Amino acid sequence: MNTNRIHTIDGLRGLSLLGILMANMLIFQYGIWGKDEIHLYSLNQMDNIAYYLLKIFVEGSFMPIFTFLFGYSMIMMANSIKKKGGKVKRTFFRRFFFLAFIGFLHSEFLWEGDILTFYGIMGILLLIFVNRKPKTLLIWGLSLLVLSSLFGYGLSTYETDEEKKTTEEYVLKTIDIYGEGSYFEIKEHRNNEMPIDIPDFLFIFGVFLVPLFSLALFLIGMYCAKTGWFVTPKEDKKKYLTISAILLPIGLICKSMLYVIPENPWSGAINMLGGNLLSLGYICAFALMYISGKQSMVVKMFESVGKLSFSNYILQTIICTTIFYGYGFGFFGKLGVLIGIFLSLIIYMLQMVGSYVYLKKFKMGPLEKLLRIFTYFSWKGTQKVKNKDVTVNA
Repeated sequence: MNTNRIHTIDGLRGLSLLGILMANMLIFQYGIWGKDEIHLYSLNQMDNIAYYLLKIFVEGSFMPIFTFLFGYSMIMMANSIKKKGGKVKRTFFRRFFFLAFIGFLHSEFLWEGDILTFYGIMGILLLIFVNRKPKTLLIWGLSLLVLSSLFGYGLSTYETDEEKKTTEEYVLKTIDIYGEGSYFEIKEHRNNEMPIDIPDFLFIFGVFLVPLFSLALFLIGMYCAKTGWFVTPKEDKKKYLTISAILLPIGLICKSMLYVIPENPWSGAINMLGGNLLSLGYICAFALMYISGKQSMVVKMFESVGKLSFSNYILQTIICTTIFYGYGFGFFGKLGVLIGIFLSLIIYMLQMVGSYVYLKKFKMGPLEKLLRIFTYFSWKGTQKVKNKDVTVNA
């Protein structure tokens, strides 16, 4: 597997981090519950339009790209470990334990929208599939892609009037605390208060059920790694063009159903399926963009963000919570969706420039270095080597 493929993956990871930031900006601005109770924030017409465009084009379709790339990188890393005579499962277990631990700290002390803990847990689960044949991975992936979408049935109609009232009261309280509260008041509210009471049996059921929602994209990513996707991007250009041309419009139409016919119980299931289909369409479209602009400075900056995705993800949390929370500038719920989008672009462009300049001097980011050290119990491979093209694939 040559460096072209690794660079393509880094570019995809960098591009997807922009979409993740734009989707997460809704949580930073309105809270993880408030983003779906947006009527409580009295948005103007332009913000309402921007909100629904984010819901359709971005939310739920960029995080699955990271999921796909996670599975893809697992196979690449497993092949590398095997070539060096290492223990694949033991190495991965250490890596994913550390990832889950950082995710726990992230969610406990900084922000409610953490995804790292989930990735760490899913990584351990995916060890079952590392040595499976490509055909097996594809069958499981496609089957779960359809079956997991069925859990969205009735998504828009399940909430009772009492639950809706309780949620709205929680969101209104969140607006006050997040916008004006101290760090410890916000932490207390985030970690110890919930708008609904979930019975223990439902919570346990959900813990085992949630992985099914995302497992499909992990497995499809693993399948693509085993079958050589992105190894020869120019030769596969027609394949990427065909897939993106089919899945992009289908995915957008499916995601729109939840907002066009919200009263239909199937609209939630169609929306969930559309989110994953749109993700796969974006992946192929991004691959086409990479092929056409491979040598441009912008593409290299996207790659740089992708190589530092772990550090950049945490940095986005630090920047945005400082902007919106009471212990920072206190702009929670005040700027509007449209300004939030522009703010996302500004933050991301600064990360593009910063990541590109950083990698001129260092081989990997601070969190990437810690992850590698914990994974291999070694400092080897964490130092910058002059006159060598640096690639980071996991």
